[in-house]
Amino acid sequence: MSTISYSGYRFPPEIIHRVIWLYLRFTLSFRDVEDVLAERGITVSYETVRRWVYEIASNHDPSQNRNNSLIAHRNVPTGWGHVSRER
Repeated sequence: MSTISYSGYRFPPEIIHRVIWLYLRFTLSFRDVEDVLAERGITVSYETVRRWVYEIASNHDPSQNRNNSLIAHRNVPTGWGHVSRER
């Protein structure tokens, strides 16, 4: 794993890591992450969130880099899995 250079980014690495963690850990959209940060006084557009996730998260673990599988396999809720069927 190579070291990621954060020169040229407006926000510190801690904020960027938290944004990526929020998106990958929870089933939030880019706009949801933007709203969570806005509630905490951090103004970041959803496009910036999207760019950080695809640039930094995909470079974080090169073994996961095939078709951005790190991003593609996040926990996404599926239809009716939580409802038990009783007949």
